[in-house]
Amino acid sequence: MPRWRVGVDSGGTFTDICLFDEESGRVETWKVSSTPDDPSRGIAEGVEEGVRRVGSAAADVVYFGHGTTVATNALIQHRGARTGLVTTEGFRDLLEIGRQKRPDLYDIQADKPKTLVPRDLRLEVPERVLHTGDVATPLDEAKVREAARTLKAAGVQAVAVCFLYGFVRPEHEQRALAILREELPDAFLSAGHEIAPEFREYERLSTVVLNAYLGPVMDGYIRRLSPRLEALGMTATPHLTQSNGGVIGFATAAAMPVRTILSGPSTGVVGAQVLGALAGFDNLITFDMGGTSTDVALLQEGRCGLAAEATVHGYPIKAPMLDIHTVGAGGGSIAYIDSGGLLKVGPRSCGADPGPACYGKGNAEPAVTDANVVLQTLNPEHLLGGRMPIRNDLAKQAVARLADRLGLGIPQTAQGILSVVTANMARAIRVISVQRGHDPRDYTLMAFGGAGPLHAARLAKELDIGRVLVPPNPGILCAMGLLLTDLRADFSLTRLLPATEASTAEVAEGFAALAERARRWFEQEGIAAGERHMVRTADMRYHGQNYELNVALSDGPVSAASLQALAAGFAEVHRQRYGFAADRDPVQIVTLRVEAMGLVRKAELVAHPDAGPDASGAIVQRRPVWLEEKGDLVPTPIYARAALRPGNRFAGPAIVEQMDATTLVPPGMTARVDRWLNLILEAE
Repeated sequence: MPRWRVGVDSGGTFTDICLFDEESGRVETWKVSSTPDDPSRGIAEGVEEGVRRVGSAAADVVYFGHGTTVATNALIQHRGARTGLVTTEGFRDLLEIGRQKRPDLYDIQADKPKTLVPRDLRLEVPERVLHTGDVATPLDEAKVREAARTLKAAGVQAVAVCFLYGFVRPEHEQRALAILREELPDAFLSAGHEIAPEFREYERLSTVVLNAYLGPVMDGYIRRLSPRLEALGMTATPHLTQSNGGVIGFATAAAMPVRTILSGPSTGVVGAQVLGALAGFDNLITFDMGGTSTDVALLQEGRCGLAAEATVHGYPIKAPMLDIHTVGAGGGSIAYIDSGGLLKVGPRSCGADPGPACYGKGNAEPAVTDANVVLQTLNPEHLLGGRMPIRNDLAKQAVARLADRLGLGIPQTAQGILSVVTANMARAIRVISVQRGHDPRDYTLMAFGGAGPLHAARLAKELDIGRVLVPPNPGILCAMGLLLTDLRADFSLTRLLPATEASTAEVAEGFAALAERARRWFEQEGIAAGERHMVRTADMRYHGQNYELNVALSDGPVSAASLQALAAGFAEVHRQRYGFAADRDPVQIVTLRVEAMGLVRKAELVAHPDAGPDASGAIVQRRPVWLEEKGDLVPTPIYARAALRPGNRFAGPAIVEQMDATTLVPPGMTARVDRWLNLILEAE
């Protein structure tokens, strides 16, 4: 009897389903259109179709995990809950003042992001804790109760509580929460010491407000999805991806939705780490191009860095997340001419509905997908293995309207669209590589997402990268990543201490407190003792610096030698990032962190025997493809990915088609299939 582990990635355009049978090792994939009006419906329908297609039922599913863009989309579209804020007297306007920075230093027209809590719903109460933890002003509980009643009368659905030094001494925030629960029993409540117990008051405040703002949205989504899965007959405990690449239970996700902001793309990076290691490539740049956006990340020695803080759509978030950079460049990105007469692409997207012009759903503006259909790098008749008809004529009409305005031919305009979007994506990769001291030429570009393999070779050429790796199921790698990741939670504690022997006891005490929090989480999630794993790190800086670097701490008791190792590790990381280390300057420990992982059984990928270099048996047709290198239509062999075998080799120009993605092998590149069924493109 099969035991299916199911991973689902719900994107803006498609919902991807990956099924892995624990008994046989069989892997199956499926893809359906997303349902933006209610993502839970698309997920349930996709799972039902997927398990039915493999001849099973939802009752055979023993593990279910999924990534979602619900929180991200609610933030982008400002569709969060009506939220109130209770904060320390004198700090009502901190949320609006922020760091007094313009979004773009040289753009005087740039708008700051919308303040998520209007001023009349930001209420102050008398209280003050000093940075030492001493209480200067006791909490005025009567004022808290008055604030709670004011917010209730205003009809808020969520309330954030964030006091100035709540991360040092949380008692005031805890008492305020208790009063708010009494007065607003139906509201979603979020407190700074629970969500982001770290220093930097504005970033902590922004994070807890975001958590409250998104809380009712995520809670409603989970309440809709859970019954749909139960109605299918699924009994497995569902999990949801976090921004840090791990998964958590639905209850934790509902309480901390801010940790799911990068839920979707994070598991793609996890999948890339596993597949890259199997293929023998430790240094990777991941390139995940979907319908709406492109996500890129840098993996050094097989591991993606973890950022303790990031700005997402203009809002600072202090929550652990994989160091992923996103740009508005996807298959649905719309091409247009700006006021200066220049061709631009994105970030505006046509999404899943109506989608690109070739979908035939009413959109008349050309998208990146339309450009590929016109050039016939994408199948001009259908997508998804024949399940989705394509209107080539509508794509040509959309691109032709733009071509007329530019005074160019239709194929030249389509190629121009691809060149512009490639430049946008190359700029994103330079942010995570060149700007951080890494040479892209030392890395392999790993392409996935529905559109990644189609654009990867062009992007690699732009960056002078010599090798591209395309996994077996690139369009659903984010869903596959859900079957390759562990349960995970991150805990932090700010402690401003010198990185010297004198701090040994306080550092040991801090890590012990974090380990206890991790232990309680392990028990809450039902993780057996033998499946528990913890990693300790510290955010560090030179005294007087304003930004920190994360440094790993080895296992074992904290000792004077441990702190010496931390200081040495910091110097090494600082030299990598900035090109120097100030060896005589004092080093400071800022925040202690513990990454807790509950190890779970994962999908086990199987190597295949070599079948020889001849790939001619995988050619299913030839079609004319407009190639930039030739400036004309060129008869090009089309290979079926499913028919390619380990050891097969062929040279470009060529196109490889499969249900979930299309790969372009341009002239000047060769392709080979490795024993894990990865397609590896290399410059000749």
